[in-house]
Amino acid sequence: MRILHTSDWHLGRSFHREDLLGAQAAFVDHLVDTVRAERVDCVLVSGDVYDRALPGVEAVRLCDEALARLAALGVRVVLIAGNHDSTRRLGFGSALMDAAGVHVRADFASVGEPVVADGVAFYAVPYLEPELVRAPWELTERGHTAALGEAMRRVRADLSARPGVRSVVLAHAFVTGGEASDSERDISVGGAANVPVSVFDGFDYVALGHLHGRQRMTDRVRYSGSPLAYSFSEANHLKGSWLVDLAGDGSLAAEFVEAPVPRRLAKLRGDLEDLLADARHDAVADHWLQVTLTDEQRPSGAMERLRRRFPHTLVLGYEPRGGGAPVRAYAERPAERSELDLAADFVAEVTGAPAAERERELLDAAFRAVRGEEARA
Repeated sequence: MRILHTSDWHLGRSFHREDLLGAQAAFVDHLVDTVRAERVDCVLVSGDVYDRALPGVEAVRLCDEALARLAALGVRVVLIAGNHDSTRRLGFGSALMDAAGVHVRADFASVGEPVVADGVAFYAVPYLEPELVRAPWELTERGHTAALGEAMRRVRADLSARPGVRSVVLAHAFVTGGEASDSERDISVGGAANVPVSVFDGFDYVALGHLHGRQRMTDRVRYSGSPLAYSFSEANHLKGSWLVDLAGDGSLAAEFVEAPVPRRLAKLRGDLEDLLADARHDAVADHWLQVTLTDEQRPSGAMERLRRRFPHTLVLGYEPRGGGAPVRAYAERPAERSELDLAADFVAEVTGAPAAERERELLDAAFRAVRGEEARA
């Protein structure tokens, strides 16, 4: 059987206010083309289909289109809920979709009941909120390891009654040793978010979701990562899906299929004038950029100047060389200072230069207007 393992679509997500729906639609086109060209038998989506529990209309439309196009190809789809998804909304109509070969599993109650096709049992384990399953499953311990351990106990109990059947598990979890990025939502419970990879021992393939970088925990336990970059920490990620061939004897071969990149990411760091003048940065002029300025004084109009050369600058930070002078909290400053002086302090802090006389005049006029006083002549 040929399997395409994907996860973490996050339909409806933006990138620092840049709309990604068009790029996500391009990924769906790529997914359908790959299924057709590679003669894929089953597509796996290991959670976080949407970016939020109440997805936007256009995100729902794109998901509906993607599943309909895959079903039209005759390929089977197994899809689970992630920690970003609403189990009730994602699971709506799942019993009806089963007839079309699209198997949505969002509820923990179905854990241990596989989708069986061509001698392969697909066990779909949606994201398990530990406190929600603890009472129904009568767990004596708290945390993700206890919840996922019980889920896999149920899976193994069912598999033991199916001799000779190959097994594939879908799960949405943070496996110990996995490398996180800045765009995953924290799923810690009492500081224990990780589960050991050993919880998945004995299965022919485990298709993981949650972490956004592709990773091979073992030869048979892998993260596909997200199809698009959702943070600048993913600038060096290779995005796509795992194409897995699962033989009749349980042996496995996997290769990575790259997804289209809407716009590459890069990070720049240095003084503003150097960044604007250095020809070496021409190569990233069309990238989405995260820029960190290191000037001793914060340059004025930095974002506007950067965007004249780098029109897709999205994030601007400031870390002056040497760390700059320590900044006291406003509450620690002398209480007897005037409101105008405190406001001028704020201007100096955010601009890196003392407030100009005209700025002080405007601030004074604003304070007087709030108090109902006439401005000074």
